[in-house]
Amino acid sequence: MTADFEELAHGYGLVEGPTVTADGHLVFSDVLGGGVYQLAPDGSVATVVPKRRGVGGIALHADGGVVVSGRDIVHVKDGETRTLLHVDGAAGWNDLCTDAAGRVYAGLLRFAVFDPNAEPVPGECWRIDAEGSGVAVTFGVVHPNGVALSPDERTLYHSDTRAGVVVVHDLDDDGKASNLRHFAADGEGRPDGLAVDQEGFVWVAMVGGGRVVRFAPDGHVERSIEVPAKVVTSVCFAGDDLLDLIVVSADNARDPDRAGSIFRTRVDVAGAPVRPARI
Repeated sequence: MTADFEELAHGYGLVEGPTVTADGHLVFSDVLGGGVYQLAPDGSVATVVPKRRGVGGIALHADGGVVVSGRDIVHVKDGETRTLLHVDGAAGWNDLCTDAAGRVYAGLLRFAVFDPNAEPVPGECWRIDAEGSGVAVTFGVVHPNGVALSPDERTLYHSDTRAGVVVVHDLDDDGKASNLRHFAADGEGRPDGLAVDQEGFVWVAMVGGGRVVRFAPDGHVERSIEVPAKVVTSVCFAGDDLLDLIVVSADNARDPDRAGSIFRTRVDVAGAPVRPARI
């Protein structure tokens, strides 16, 4: 299906980590160009974290500032950086999400995913419970990417971009994961960033596929929305009613010179609330 997409910003390398503040500002990163930015409703852009490269995931922090990935998972507030978790031997961290308790789930990369000659080494998803305290809760995801929890927080969805599938785990009351299984795949691209709506359906950016796919809880395709970009990298919900779908990319099919772009359209199902980090 097609949708009417409005272009909000362009001119970036690879846009990732879209996250919306309570006052309607969109926070996002440029993985390749570096930096974390904030797009205001009036279209102006401010720098939140200068130059930081490899930021695939962003969460707001309850005490202000942002939690971002990269070489480590860090909390940046008022120009000060606090390391939340460092793991020796990691190639970097990718996408992340939070739960109602404010803990952070983040994908750990074990190889340089942008190096075509790098030997793929499966990574993990870690749960960060407090500053300096984290545990690997899932294993065997080759290229950890988009990650999100179901509205009841009993299910963890995780894109494995290199394998071309979204995997799913069951979560117990303590946030421990079990029962790894394939959840969904789509022939029109590979899964990247994702978000969950209030009905428990999963919206997945299909990198290389030029679309966002909404998967039902049983994994079947409920809808597939064409996007004016080929390399679609992530999604989030925005607006007072959470009916704005924000889609970000590493290119622009309308005008290739515009490069990585941010688009917005309206949908008929609201996104699930996203909680701030509290670690």
